Amino acid sequence: MEQRKKRLSKLEPDKRHGTRVNRLDAYIGTPRPSPVMVWTPEHTADFLHRAQTHRLYGQYYLIAFRGLRRGESCGLRWPDLNLDEGTATVRWQIVQHGNGTDQGKPRSEAGERQISLDKHTISQLRAHKARQNTERLAAGDTWMETGFVFTTETGEPLHPACVTEQFEQLAMEAGLPPIRLHDLRHGAATILLRAGHDMKVVQETLGLSSITIASDTYTSVLPDLARESAEDAAAIIVNAGKRRQRPRALKPVPPGDGDHRGAAGAAS
Repeated sequence: MEQRKKRLSKLEPDKRHGTRVNRLDAYIGTPRPSPVMVWTPEHTADFLHRAQTHRLYGQYYLIAFRGLRRGESCGLRWPDLNLDEGTATVRWQIVQHGNGTDQGKPRSEAGERQISLDKHTISQLRAHKARQNTERLAAGDTWMETGFVFTTETGEPLHPACVTEQFEQLAMEAGLPPIRLHDLRHGAATILLRAGHDMKVVQETLGLSSITIASDTYTSVLPDLARESAEDAAAIIVNAGKRRQRPRALKPVPPGDGDHRGAAGAAS
């Protein structure tokens, strides 16, 4: 717990962090009923709203929308981003080993990948870059030019555990069901599936080594998606039937047309 306090203090030096067991510890200690726990899209939106003013908002946004692993987001460098083309190349990661960290390549060939960025994520990354430039000026000579996208307020690489702890704090403050930061990545996958994309897209976006792993990981959400697709398909027919049952409005008869027809009938 002392190490956690030190990491949080380094990331946000102006904020006090206590050492005693508190409601945050109780929150993150809640038992998990399933290996894969995901928020609903509404939950994710609530979290992002709460995190909007946090300096790591762009990092959480990127994980939520594009499903990067924690270490991949920590290892992302500015040269890996092409915001004009809307791409990010995942080629580095920072992983935790005990209280220390290691920097290196993703753990599999599939992990090293290029992903597309939507216009909203691009906008958030541009805003994050502007924020980082402000921090660079404020830090002055203490700034370390490391090239990482997400850093401490003095430019140092982030400790992955610190990113997790900030996530847990924000999720609790938002009043959301407790999940792991890694589950935010799972949420990105389920949103892709809900949007109608297949497992191959999920596999490639998340950098999974095989489509089998993708299927096995997200089996728990597939019944819900199947039920949802069944309801959507049925709604198309039901709604079409309702439209047919509506009485058709009679077209108004222009003034004089009735009299004209009556006169014509009488003349005949």
